[in-house]
Amino acid sequence: MILIAFLSPVLGAMADHQAAKKQYLAAVTGLCILCTAGLYFVKAGDVVLALVLFGLANIGFELGYTFYNAFLVELADREEMGRLSGAGWGLGYLGGLFALALAYPFVKGGLATENLESYRQSFLATALFFLIASIPTFLYLKERARPQPRAPNISVWTVGFARVGSTFRAIRRYRELVVYLVAFLIYTDGINTVVVFSGIFAAQVLGFTPQDLIIYFLITQLTAGAGAYGFGILTDRIGAKRVIAMTLWVWIGIVAWAFAVRSVTEFYIIGLVAGAALGANQAASRTLLGLFTPVGRQAEFFGFFSLSGKLAATLGPILYGQIVLWTGSQRVAVLSLAAFFLIGWLVLRLVNEPAGFLAAQSDSVSAHKG
Repeated sequence: MILIAFLSPVLGAMADHQAAKKQYLAAVTGLCILCTAGLYFVKAGDVVLALVLFGLANIGFELGYTFYNAFLVELADREEMGRLSGAGWGLGYLGGLFALALAYPFVKGGLATENLESYRQSFLATALFFLIASIPTFLYLKERARPQPRAPNISVWTVGFARVGSTFRAIRRYRELVVYLVAFLIYTDGINTVVVFSGIFAAQVLGFTPQDLIIYFLITQLTAGAGAYGFGILTDRIGAKRVIAMTLWVWIGIVAWAFAVRSVTEFYIIGLVAGAALGANQAASRTLLGLFTPVGRQAEFFGFFSLSGKLAATLGPILYGQIVLWTGSQRVAVLSLAAFFLIGWLVLRLVNEPAGFLAAQSDSVSAHKG
């Protein structure tokens, strides 16, 4: 995550300069697919190989978001950005649903010795699914940006670092973006921690089996997709900032409910609500960043978005783990995450959405619509 965080803005700036977001997306997608398939060859004792393949697959997947998200600004006007962002997340969760359903027959036997071959085959199936699902993007998505001139003796890496440095030097022009990224880092830290530890919480506190967990995540995929699509439409009507704020109060209610949950059925219901809140928050968060992004610097700015999100993958889990160590209670740890949502909401209140949009419009490098 640290590597992804610091690579994303530079690679994004390079992709913007070369007008090569699609090529970069293809490269990192290929890395993810190959390394996911490679996990099939991991056997007992291959710990280093497993960690390397798993790490590279995640690097490829997460870097892909930088280039994929950057197309949002080219493909939608301001009035339609929330709808497109929500539709993208909704279809993504539908794909996740299919991927989980595809994997279920391979992993339902668990990690018993007689099922290990089947379990390993799930990685091949997942890689093949990702490959097939990515083909339409690379066949039909068009790069609307134009390459920018570069001196022949200057490497694209030098250009990437220089563009990122230029953005930092002009950071005062992007005041709303900076404040929003701080808010995003804080509240996303809470959301990521809930997602990461929900399975552990369910297994250790409520006794969920691996099969129960897959069913649980299948259900939450449905509501996450519905939440993303429905709130994406709402985002265009009432504004991304307002939708994000609504979801943060829902998240506070979710962690308070999880603190008190007593039954498996009740936890399934919490998962349904959490899924909807997750999808809604993701769609609105991406839309607000899109509104604050100048045309011609999309991949770079979404690289900063990725930087904030990936840094958010560390603080919450550390806090959660420490609270479990101090108190011996995962219930107390999950309740503590409400602080991330409350502080994130307070910082978000400082963001002036119209001012952020005007700054992006005035700083657009060039128009790529049409």
